[in-house]
Amino acid sequence: QVQLVESGGGLVQPGGSLRLSCAASGSIFSIETMGWYRQTPQWQRELVASISTDGNTNYADSVKGRFAISRDNAKNTVYLQMDGLKPEDTAVYYCKVLHRVVSGRAYQYWGQGTQVTVSS
Repeated sequence: QVQLVESGGGLVQPGGSLRLSCAASGSIFSIETMGWYRQTPQWQRELVASISTDGNTNYADSVKGRFAISRDNAKNTVYLQMDGLKPEDTAVYYCKVLHRVVSGRAYQYWGQGTQVTVSS
């Protein structure tokens, strides 16, 4: 089992910045792709950004140039630096990791979610 603990959400004014963190712990063999998703009451959960084991990144068009995803493999932690925040970025942000076990099977795990609110 893998547990994910997220932190860093909060209330910020438009144009401000926040940094989200998500740390994985437990019986970890190999953490592969790590990513951040967000969800609002009006919209389905959507991918914000993802990062592979070797650092290849993928971003939603709406956040390109404003958000940056990174990871620390030694700490099994993924980060999301969010700059130039807009009211439409308001959502619950979830991290997701793909954990591959010794047998070769892979399992997805989700964090508990952290609220990000962008408002003046």
